Amino acid sequence: MHKLVLAAALLAAGPAAATGLAIEIAGEAEGTVRVDLFEDAAPAHVERITTLAEEGAYDGIVFHRVIDGFMAQTGDVEFGRLEGGDMGRAGTGGSDLPDLAAEFSDVSFERGVLGMARAADPDSANSQFFIMFAPAPHLDGDYTAVGRVTEGMEVVDAIKRGEGPNGAVVGRPDVMATVTVTD
Repeated sequence: MHKLVLAAALLAAGPAAATGLAIEIAGEAEGTVRVDLFEDAAPAHVERITTLAEEGAYDGIVFHRVIDGFMAQTGDVEFGRLEGGDMGRAGTGGSDLPDLAAEFSDVSFERGVLGMARAADPDSANSQFFIMFAPAPHLDGDYTAVGRVTEGMEVVDAIKRGEGPNGAVVGRPDVMATVTVTD
């Protein structure tokens, strides 16, 4: 009987709210990108991204590395601020919080997946993340997948591209004007 009551209570509560992001992008790309975060696959990384978003740390941060046919990288809250940041160092910083241990999963890096950027050490992700333009199966199992774009992929596709093999954005990069946590 106790199990039946518990099951009924859970059903009455409805489905658990999934955490997501609403990212307002400005620049060559204009619009909102909505993301569902993978709370089960990468709980520590989701907590980090939502903490930084709630603090406003991602507001005004540029897409500093954008490689056509691959991905757009952002999230350098130390050096990547459009106003008052150091664009020469954008992509080399993180937050004041400690780096995160990898949370690898069986999520494939397909178009629209968000992954955590890191250095050579798998346990060095901090604040930066990237959004896939196209599938990149070579990243599977080597990077933490943290979410997936559910709306606004056309906005992601319009992000100003970088130049050269590293995809460094020259001139005025596109920016995450605001990043809001959603349920």
